Amino acid sequence: MSGLRHEDHVSPFMGADIASWLADLAAWRGDHPMLIWAPPEGPSKTWSYRRFVHDVSCLAGGLAKRGIKPGDRVLVHLENGPEMLLARFACNWLGAVCVGTNAHAVGPELDWYAASTGAVAAITQPKFAAMVSEHCRGLRWIAVTQDDAGTSAAASAVPARAESFEGLFGEPLPRRAPDPFAQASIMFTTGTTSRPKGVVWTHANVLWGARLNAAQQRLQADDVTQVFLPMYHVVGLSWCATATLWAGGTLLIQPRFSASGFWPAAIEHGATVAGQVFFTLKVLAGGEIPKHRFRKWIVARHEPAQMQRFGVDFVAGWGMTEVLTQVIVCEPGMDAPQGAIGRPSSGYRVRIVGDDGEQVRPGESGQLLVGGVRGLSIFREYDGNEAATREAFDEDGYFQTGDRVILREDGWLQFGDRIKDVLKVGGEGVSASEIEHVILHVPGVAEVAVVAKADVDYGEVPVAFVVPKRDAGPDVVAAIEAAALTRCREELAKFKVPREIRIVDGLPMVGFGKVSRAKLRDMLAQG
Repeated sequence: MSGLRHEDHVSPFMGADIASWLADLAAWRGDHPMLIWAPPEGPSKTWSYRRFVHDVSCLAGGLAKRGIKPGDRVLVHLENGPEMLLARFACNWLGAVCVGTNAHAVGPELDWYAASTGAVAAITQPKFAAMVSEHCRGLRWIAVTQDDAGTSAAASAVPARAESFEGLFGEPLPRRAPDPFAQASIMFTTGTTSRPKGVVWTHANVLWGARLNAAQQRLQADDVTQVFLPMYHVVGLSWCATATLWAGGTLLIQPRFSASGFWPAAIEHGATVAGQVFFTLKVLAGGEIPKHRFRKWIVARHEPAQMQRFGVDFVAGWGMTEVLTQVIVCEPGMDAPQGAIGRPSSGYRVRIVGDDGEQVRPGESGQLLVGGVRGLSIFREYDGNEAATREAFDEDGYFQTGDRVILREDGWLQFGDRIKDVLKVGGEGVSASEIEHVILHVPGVAEVAVVAKADVDYGEVPVAFVVPKRDAGPDVVAAIEAAALTRCREELAKFKVPREIRIVDGLPMVGFGKVSRAKLRDMLAQG
């Protein structure tokens, strides 16, 4: 089986889509602040719900005038800012698909994102414009924002063929007939393949994630959620942004995390909620904690000592792009043990199975499987990759997460490790195979294996073990380290580049032809 299908169920979003949801929000919340933009330079700007939704409809009208049709894919390569949300929702308003890409991506990665999805146009910012233009040659047009996520941009960075994002706005576009199961967005996720897979979300997926996250986090209409985590990822977008909008609250948007800018923005605008990752918590814990209004932070695991230090309740949870929400969640007020990620959400069926495929007993660990409805509570498919979609589900239709968790004796779940060769670098997913694929093209390289090394700042960082070819001369071997790092910097986002290249005579093996990554990690631990 490949998972339960939305066609087999009556959807809670029948007759609705993202556009109708936005229209309902505008009617309900009206002049209440929907978005506060806190840029690095200049004063903050505020959009009410009514004004923001009007601007979305005008941008949708402009996109339609520029030839964007329902079903077309539009590359949205932006850092956090009003333009990111306007572009995303305008695509959805007219029925186009937002291809949201990682702002750290380099040219070859962008080429893959655009080509694999068939994107017809792009919306980006000045510092990325030349790269998008050079590497995404199949685009009909490129629109560029006025500045770089609130920072003054150099005019020379923008290619001559680019047009103004502000010039895209036109007459308001009437809403089309809702189709909750039409494609809404594609977000790229890390896996075991050499290329990231495009995760397709439907309009119903977006609405499901917004509603369930808002309920589990107990968000309120008077909440102000500070969003600095990137909204091209599931945590920033679904756990934080759309969940807050479902509750009728306010988004306080910053382009990225800033140790010096976090607290001033939070205090000035009365932030009550924020999402945090390992790196940001560590940085904030090392400084002074001012008086604030935060009542909860959304995190990866329950940490009572940190809660006490910051004076904030934590909502711990586990999720991934394919499942939209916190499938495992520690809701506010739960007396969770140290390090727990929560208990299964009521919105999903959860299994934890051992190597024999049977449900584990308390005290044991196993792979986390998630049961839901494709196109509603679980992603619809991997874009253009039927084989990967089929392989993602077991014979009973459960999504195989590739993460191993521990079922504690007291019923709480604790994260174990990753079955898939995936690293978490400062909250960013990194595929070991993707890095290996790049290094294998370096002259003189015969084999390569990438594993995670513990890091005090980022949690994990990638390290590559490289075996030279037998016939490689001393000069070639001596050049491998520098050549591998150079190639990785050219073809991979900065956070994916190995922190270290180790030249070894051979890779430790387990079984027939399988690299023992556990032994490689032991070698790292030994120095």
